[in-house]
Amino acid sequence: MQAFFESINWAIITPLLIIQGILLIVAIIDWAKEEEIRGPKWMWFFIIVFVNIIGPILYFIFGKRRD
Repeated sequence: MQAFFESINWAIITPLLIIQGILLIVAIIDWAKEEEIRGPKWMWFFIIVFVNIIGPILYFIFGKRRD
């Protein structure tokens, strides 16, 4: 198992994890503040949280209501 962690290129993985964390936090904050979004609000919560990097991006593209 230790050889597995030594073989990971952390210089590539770390920025992706940071981007994922920032997207997740920003999307959850925006989701909590929004009164009206497209579709059920609970569904977007699960998409944001469980679909990793793609979930928050999908929320910002399709979930937010633009008037």
